[in-house]
Amino acid sequence: MAVAQKLTAIEPAAPAAPRPPAAAILRNASVRFGSFTAIQDLSLEIEAGAFYTILGPSGCGKSTLLRLVSDLIPAASGEVEILGKSTEEARLAREFAFVFQDATLLPWRTALQNVELPLEIGRKRGVAVKPSGRSARELLELVGLKGREDALPHELSGGMRQRVAIARALICQPKLLLMDEPFGALDEMTRDHLNLQLLQIWEETSTTILFVTHSIPEAVFLGQKVLMLRAHPGRLREVVDIDLPFPRTIKQRETPEFMRYAGYLRELLETC
Repeated sequence: MAVAQKLTAIEPAAPAAPRPPAAAILRNASVRFGSFTAIQDLSLEIEAGAFYTILGPSGCGKSTLLRLVSDLIPAASGEVEILGKSTEEARLAREFAFVFQDATLLPWRTALQNVELPLEIGRKRGVAVKPSGRSARELLELVGLKGREDALPHELSGGMRQRVAIARALICQPKLLLMDEPFGALDEMTRDHLNLQLLQIWEETSTTILFVTHSIPEAVFLGQKVLMLRAHPGRLREVVDIDLPFPRTIKQRETPEFMRYAGYLRELLETC
């Protein structure tokens, strides 16, 4: 007797969701100042939505890398893309924002007015500005400055001024936030507090962050990935994945896992 076989139709697999474009791609990018090579043949892909910290010895090109990505300096050779655009196109589209070590606030403007400044400049220049989903007041609240909207810069501590600078950077809803040692001049307690606050902002906004630091503990605490650069000339030594859970707490710095990452990065740094 023939045995009837029941065939089960196999549903075609659903197409994979398209991968978002990388926040930044560098292909054999080099930067030269006259005869001095600051960065040489750097190739790197920055994942959208990730938090990268950047470490390396003095002269390895950490700040130069941020300036290259932000169209402040040109590549001598190679290519740099931001979200599929040239650095100039990304700058004009306000795809990224920069936070420097100095908050660079206008002293005659209040905290609120300093945060609103990019919107005002865009309107005056006739540049299309895509405001954040949050108002300037809401951004100041996000960075912990509710109630200080009318304070002038000289009435704020160094940490508070940096929070205003971060809120100002977020006002145009950048997809990439570049931060060049923004907490380097602050005391340890203030720095720890702002580290926690920055992680909260990153989790709430899903902004890709590139964060330069000289501090190994800060690099481990903040980063999902640490870019270790090598000096003379600046090159990528290694990308180190930091597999520590979020949300992160200051107490994690006392754990064996944290110490192991910090020790490994110190060994890398000593051989760069």
